[in-house]
Amino acid sequence: MGHTNFKFNIMSNSDILLEHAIEAAKKAVQFDQQGESGISTYYYEAASRLLRQVVTLIEDPERLESLNEKASQYENRADELRNVAPTEHKIVGENENTCKLKQCYFLLNQAIEEDEAGDKEDAIKLYTKAIEYVTQCPDLMQGELKSLVLQALDRAEELKGIKKSVTSSVIPGISPTKSVQQASQSNSHVAPRRIQQVSSSSSDGYTEEEKRVLLYTSKINGRDYVPFMSIDLSERFQYSIPFTDKDGHLMLSAKQRRDFYKFVRPEELCHEPCIVYGSFPNYLSIKQTVITDCSFVASLAVSASYESRFGRKLVTAIIYPQTKDKQPLYNPFGKYMIKLHINGVSRKIIIDDSFPIDRYGRLLCSYSANKNEFWISLLEKAYMKVMGGYDFPGSNSNIDLHALTGWIPERASIRNNPEFNKDGLYEKIEDRLAKGDVLVTVATGEMSDMETERSGLVSTHAYAVMDVQTVDGVRLFKLKNPWSHLRWRGRYSELDTRRWTPELQRRLNFDPNSAAQFDNGVFWIDYDSLLNFFDVFYMNWNPELFQYTYSIHQSWNAGTGPVKDLYTIAANPQFSLNIPGDGGGAVWLLLSRHITDIDDFRDNKEYITLFVYNGGQKVYYPFDPAPYIDGVKINSPHYLCKIILKPGSSRKYTIVVSQYEKSTTIYYTLRAYATLPFTLSKIIDPYKFEQQLTSEWRGPTAGGCPNHPATYSNNPKFIIDFESDSKLLVELKGPKQYQIGVEVVIQQVKDESVTAPFRSTSSGSYRSGYVVMDLPALPAGLVKIIPSTFLPHQEGPFILNIKSTSTFKFYRV
Repeated sequence: MGHTNFKFNIMSNSDILLEHAIEAAKKAVQFDQQGESGISTYYYEAASRLLRQVVTLIEDPERLESLNEKASQYENRADELRNVAPTEHKIVGENENTCKLKQCYFLLNQAIEEDEAGDKEDAIKLYTKAIEYVTQCPDLMQGELKSLVLQALDRAEELKGIKKSVTSSVIPGISPTKSVQQASQSNSHVAPRRIQQVSSSSSDGYTEEEKRVLLYTSKINGRDYVPFMSIDLSERFQYSIPFTDKDGHLMLSAKQRRDFYKFVRPEELCHEPCIVYGSFPNYLSIKQTVITDCSFVASLAVSASYESRFGRKLVTAIIYPQTKDKQPLYNPFGKYMIKLHINGVSRKIIIDDSFPIDRYGRLLCSYSANKNEFWISLLEKAYMKVMGGYDFPGSNSNIDLHALTGWIPERASIRNNPEFNKDGLYEKIEDRLAKGDVLVTVATGEMSDMETERSGLVSTHAYAVMDVQTVDGVRLFKLKNPWSHLRWRGRYSELDTRRWTPELQRRLNFDPNSAAQFDNGVFWIDYDSLLNFFDVFYMNWNPELFQYTYSIHQSWNAGTGPVKDLYTIAANPQFSLNIPGDGGGAVWLLLSRHITDIDDFRDNKEYITLFVYNGGQKVYYPFDPAPYIDGVKINSPHYLCKIILKPGSSRKYTIVVSQYEKSTTIYYTLRAYATLPFTLSKIIDPYKFEQQLTSEWRGPTAGGCPNHPATYSNNPKFIIDFESDSKLLVELKGPKQYQIGVEVVIQQVKDESVTAPFRSTSSGSYRSGYVVMDLPALPAGLVKIIPSTFLPHQEGPFILNIKSTSTFKFYRV
């Protein structure tokens, strides 16, 4: 679908543009006088931009000069405000005793968490650490904290069995644990709590090959990120000094280096730092800065919206330390653990809480408008660490959301996609987004400067989909720009006063006049306009939609099989999928290629896909039998294939991994999600013995096929001598310009009481450059092999490869 060529009404009238410019200028001056430099800068820039547009539409020389001069004045004032902008995060700092007090309360509450969870051993250790920590700081041993420490000492001794707690007799009806907890809650801003021990899957079920794959792909950009295990829930978060990441500070991007002043920690930016302000994050607070990770920030926005809308932890639940109900905690010791789904499994990312700022105290990373909360900055830092630093090459939200949530990625291209179903996609997104089954983002493609200026959209940019509504037949999307400014200027934007009727405003709880007061990057856009200006939908589906799941981690050696699988897929990794029963349902297959180097991520040249065939048996030819699902190779780390099961349909499938022009060894994970029970297993080559001979058709031995009886008998002949019954595989490879085939003749059976399954059989239709025969168990004896071209006198070399389940002799007659 091409871009429709039309002009917005607001762009065709210089008087209306000038009116908007005047309104923007008035607001700029108003906010400037109030000292709101950030907002006034935005409006000065908007006024200047609108005036420049007016200049292109008028011809009066005097008016042109006046408007250009005024536009320049606004631009200059915006630059001045940027250069002297007040700090968004003032460097506040804390005295040493305040920091230590927060650290002490952190230790006490971690002990309480373990005590309440019934983990006696860990509770004793943590109570002891808290006591030791405070005794090293005698200045803190006074007042309420002294009382708490004494209670902790009593409780630790009680747990050890040294004595009964005296606290319960002092405060009847209240346990010592409860007393400590209640007192610490009076200092709630420094009273974090720790998650209870929970179980997670272990590596015991992995094969040796899977362990090798997961170990090899744990080293990403030169650093090790091991799989997240249940023992990691006991990670140590307290130290005698603030924690510093052993890997050092992240590499800064060029834009960060230009403005960089120093690294600071949360307590240097605010008095009472927290991870999430309130029970759930607010997507409106998310602000992207100079890092080119719009897709990641859009992913954070849709995840935050999901949490607040459905009351379920999602991305904030992957931040540790955390409480039993998965609420992330501020750690005054400065250490955090993030659980990201990378290279097939959840992995453990350790970071400290130092962030880059400029000389005005402004964070040079994504951050929250609620200056006390840091979940955005922490998650971004962890992801950027895995990706090699803040100098991020960009991604897409399918990849980013899968890393953050493990939700199943699906891509729907709008352009040049014959399978794009406009109505079906809209109905699916509207229905499933409302149910919390899917997270959605959209992205623009390359846009001209004129298109971006007129539309208000950003070229090659990701936007979060916050809501989808149909009102009186009009299909509308609510989007958020990760920059938190720059909005759509077309139909159903806040500028489109004609379409925003009172009824529509009421239905969508949106006031365009209020929205026009300040640009927060959130806007409504109709579906047709979205399809006109955007290129792709990225959807990530909740894996809990499927009751059953199973994964396999494998490698595919570059030297195995041909570079291109145009003629044979015999060497491709193949898997058997079996779904018992005959009911309807669905199986989704996700192929994920592991990436261990940022250059591979930046310039992904590996195109991968999945082919699905009926039968569940080994497949040798790419199009014989014809694939049930013919995959399309894409250069994305993730490829999703959907099998819809109708009652009575085939229940056995062969899954084949394929890549375009294989040149490097790849490591990958194949995960199946299903609504029905299933089995997924690798198809193992049963043949243990193999021999290969190279020969040629030359002169009289180029005898052609049996259609030429006068010369066919002149073709080269080979004998296979079996000592015992055996399955047999015969592969013939020859020049691609020739149609070739092979005949197998049972020449002699050693046990004459045994009946041979056939006297003679062939590979069937002659094929270009490659044929294969997978034969059933043959009795011990002699088998003759006759390779041939379709026509006589077709000369050239060939390779005859024989595989068997038992030992054999192989020679030319």
